[in-house]
Amino acid sequence: MKYLALIYSSPETNPMPNTPEFGEMIAGYKAAWETYEKDGVVLAGEALQPVETATSIRIRNGETELMDGPFAETKEQLGGFYMFECDSLDDA
Repeated sequence: MKYLALIYSSPETNPMPNTPEFGEMIAGYKAAWETYEKDGVVLAGEALQPVETATSIRIRNGETELMDGPFAETKEQLGGFYMFECDSLDDA
């Protein structure tokens, strides 16, 4: 079965790029990726662009609509994902 792990973060609390703290955070994600690869369970994983670059796609009345920009003010934003193939949710 396939599972999608969504990675949320808070822009207010995330370390700034090009700082030692940011490097530590990225090292943690890389270490996790290496473990998932070693275990043979990861299918995909990516960091996403900032919410300011978002485009929403909706189909209404059979028509496709594209809308630029974020629509929700939230404290946390979707920053990336991992997709796994595992036997169970516990394994994922």
